[in-house]
Amino acid sequence: MGKNTQSQKTGSSNVLTSKINREFSSGGVVYKKVKSKRQEVKVLWLVRKTMSSKLFPEEHWMLAKGWIDKGEKPEDTAVREVKEETGVEAKIVQKIETIKYFYKHPERGGVLKFVTFYLMEYIKNLPEGHDNETSEVAWLSFEEAKKRLSFSGEKQILSKAQEILAPVA
Repeated sequence: MGKNTQSQKTGSSNVLTSKINREFSSGGVVYKKVKSKRQEVKVLWLVRKTMSSKLFPEEHWMLAKGWIDKGEKPEDTAVREVKEETGVEAKIVQKIETIKYFYKHPERGGVLKFVTFYLMEYIKNLPEGHDNETSEVAWLSFEEAKKRLSFSGEKQILSKAQEILAPVA
């Protein structure tokens, strides 16, 4: 009986001690308006390709986003992450929404992630370019950007950004 009781305790305590980590991030959906050869205004969207690493060997096309530092406002994080990951300075137009999803981190286990996205307007390219978390950035039409993005949640955010911008564009 002692062994069974111990096994049951160990089993139930494992359930109680396995925890889900929470992460809070913020990011930007950046657009810029350009004129075509026929002087028509076209909207392009900024996407980035991740750099493969030992922890995350697969490359993905994503929107710029990152952890909110202690004491930092989500809006400031979005502006900072766009600068760091894409080499672009942009200003916030408005909040799009906060999404949440679950993923399995190779070292930390289960993670419930909350990401607040902002619609952002391009200001300028930065001379230092993007950081080492990014292998490539691209300005694409809405259709091309949506097709290129790796994750469905970010595709939905891009669609919402397009809807917000449509009356203005």
